[in-house]
Formats: sequence, C-alpha cells, structure tokens
Amino acid sequence: MKIETTPREDHQVTLTVEIDNDKFEGAKRRSARQLSKRGKIAGFRPGKAPYEVIRRQYGDEAILEGAIDILLDEVYPKALEEAELEPAAAGSLEKVESFDPPTFVFTVPLRPEVDLGDYRSLRKAYAFEEPGEDAINEKLEELRQMYAVTENVERPIQEGDYVMTQIEGEWERESHAVYIAPEKRDNELPFPGFGKKLIGMSVGDSKTITKTFPEDNEDETLRGKIKFKVTIKTVRGTTFPELDDEFAKSVGVDTLEALRELLADNLKAEASAEYDDEFFSELIEDIKAQATIKYPPQVLDREVEYVLEDIKQRLAQQGMEFETYLKMRDTDLEKFTEEEARPVAQKRLERSLIFDEIARLEAIEVAEDDLESEFNRTLTELTQQGYDLTNIKGGKRAQREIANNIAMQSATQIITRKTLERLKAIATGEQEKLEKEAQAAAEKAEEAVAKEPALAEEPAPAEEAPAQDAEAAEDSEE
Repeated sequence: MKIETTPREDHQVTLTVEIDNDKFEGAKRRSARQLSKRGKIAGFRPGKAPYEVIRRQYGDEAILEGAIDILLDEVYPKALEEAELEPAAAGSLEKVESFDPPTFVFTVPLRPEVDLGDYRSLRKAYAFEEPGEDAINEKLEELRQMYAVTENVERPIQEGDYVMTQIEGEWERESHAVYIAPEKRDNELPFPGFGKKLIGMSVGDSKTITKTFPEDNEDETLRGKIKFKVTIKTVRGTTFPELDDEFAKSVGVDTLEALRELLADNLKAEASAEYDDEFFSELIEDIKAQATIKYPPQVLDREVEYVLEDIKQRLAQQGMEFETYLKMRDTDLEKFTEEEARPVAQKRLERSLIFDEIARLEAIEVAEDDLESEFNRTLTELTQQGYDLTNIKGGKRAQREIANNIAMQSATQIITRKTLERLKAIATGEQEKLEKEAQAAAEKAEEAVAKEPALAEEPAPAEEAPAQDAEAAEDSEE
C-alpha cells in the first residue's frame, strides 16, 4: 500500500492511497460472494456460485461498488495509522482516482491544534470590590416595594402612586395604567417621563399633554406632534412596610440584621460571579489574541449544531417552537445559522480549545476526594430539586448511567474550577511567586540533606572492638 499526504489550508489532509491489484481483486470476489448470499442464483446454493456467474447475474458495477465499500473499511483505518494522522471527525472518500492501480483519494479532517504562545507572561489585575451598603439598602428597598400595599386615595398624585387614566386623542386608551416612578424609565408609555407630568392631579382632573415624536418612530401611532388628553380615573397610594425585625420575619428571616447579612452574601455572590465572568472572558480573549488555533470546518459545523440544539431546547422550555421563533425574527434557518449561530459557535469552540489546552499544559487533575465531594454535592442538589434517583424507570442500569453522567459532570466542573483558579493565579503573578517559593524551598532542602553526614557509612567507634572480642572469647570458652 502506497500512501501520499498533502496538507490543506483548512487543517485537513488529502490522503491518496494506492493498493495492490491482487487486494482489489480479492475485494471484488468477496463482494460477489456477498451478493450471491443475499439473492438466489439458479442452480447454486447461496454464496456458492462461481464468480463469473455472479458477474453475469449482477453486473460489474454492483460488484465494484461492494468491493470499494469493503476496501474502505479496511484500507482507510490502516492508511491513517501508517500516515500517523489523528482525525477530528470521519473522513470522506473524494474520488476513486484509478482502478489500475486502484487509487483512492480521501479528505481527512485533522484534530484541532492550539499554540498558546507565552500565555504565562500575560498579566491582569484582579480587582473585585464587594457591594457596599448602598447596594444592600437598594436591595432592601426593592423588597419593601415587593411587600408594599396599595389602596385608593383621595389626595393629589405623588411619586410611588399607581394611577388609572383615560387618554383621548390619536393615541386613545380607555384605560391606561401608569406607575409614577421616582426614576426615569425608558420603557414607559406613551413616552418616558409621562407619569411625572401627572403629579399633583387628582381623581376627575383632566389635562392635555403635548409631545413631539420622531417621524421615523417605530410606533406609527406616535409620530410627529401628538396631543394626549388625560383624565385621572383612580389613584392608588402605596404603603411601604417598616424596615424592622417584623418585616424580616415576613420574608423568612429572624431579624433585620440577619436579612441584611443574607442580602450582602447574595449580592457578593452575584457580583463576584459577574466580575469573574468578565475577568476570565477578557483574559481568555487576551490569550486568544496571541494564540494560533487550527481546526477543520467539520469541527465548527458540529459546534454549530450544538448551538442550534441549545437554542431549540431553551425555546421548548418556554413553550415555543424553533420555527415560530425564526418567523418572529423574520429570518430562515440558513440565514440565522450563518449570521447568528455560527459566530457564537466559533467563539465558543475557540474558547473551549484554549481552555482545554491550558488545563493540559498546567496538568490540571481531579483528585479522588474532590470528585467524591463534588459528586455528593451534585447529588444533593438534584434531590433537593425533587429528583428521586432511587426510583427511575430502567432500574439499576438506568441508575448506573445517571451516576456515570453525574460523575462526568462533576469531573468537568472540578477541572473547570481548578483551571480558572490557575489562570487567575498566573494572570495576577501569584502562580509565579508560589513556584519560586516552592523552588527555593526545594533547593534549601537539598542543601540541608547534602550537609548531613551519611550515618550508614560511619565506622564503628574504636573502643567497642575489644569489648566485642571479649564477648566472643567468653562464648568460645563456654
């Protein structure tokens, strides 16, 4: 078998394989036997008809097609091994270049290659700041609003009120609810700041508000100069609960101080996760900027399929079909795939390849204790969410499969966490400091060992020799 490889620019290889005529003839005869076993040939038992009889019955083309299939199953794997190629996906037969000698041309997608360059020289400060008292107070205020009580009032409108209005004019509304928000809201209708213009009015009052909108406004009913005749129908004031221990108990916490601590912990966790996401995203982009990443188109195509499948699953959870979503977006599958799914898939793929290469170079491993701890934690979370893993259709086999999946997920989570920790240590310079300290400690330990005398090589003290001789003499006399 003769093999020739030609690299391609898209990280694939053109693999040309030439085989012996004898091997090709043997494959043709095996193909003929297979044909004769599947069909009946008059006068012969299945699989026992002579080759020439089978040729006349089925024709050379059918025999040749079967022979090629047989050779592909045998030749392609051996050719990959001899050429020392590691495919990332299934190869494809591009053409049969000739039958004399039999020569096949394959396209082989190669495994992705990642060269990160000197990624350990990159530095990025980690400057996370915990949310302060203002953030906690803002969260408390949000809770107060959630537990606030509204009731009809006879006073003039003020901030925090909920108002039911009737609007006459081009933008007519029989009933239009308005919240008089203290802050400006971009999504307020008919325009931001509309509610503030109602402050001071009372039930039954009317006023005309004029607003000029852009001529190209998305809402065709709100273009140019519009007059709104507003009549106040009802005003509901808001009564907020006092921030005390009783309020804390109403939300499930014993004291106000404990509630503040809980909010502080939650805010810190949320802010930390958000900061970490941005920190590591930027860091990996910095690494990517100096890295060289190669992969065949098949690998990206597969990632595109994963992205599309993720989108379909999320839409299904919301009760929406993917085709409906495309219609709402005024697009089709091909356009959506190329303009939206493929860029996301490419970014996700390249980040994943970089991440995996860092884990490999940094020799990130999963300790048995860590895996067991993560496995138990995941199992506990699933149980708390209502999954009864002891009562699953499929019995013990299904339970083993689920356990294996949880174990794999746990291992992935540990590697991800440890790799991120290592990346952070490298970027902040902490890893270099730790490694220098470890090297200095090792050198110091080696020096200490070198200075210690080898006790096993010390000669016995001279004065002990006569005593030993005397004991030997006494033993002899006895």
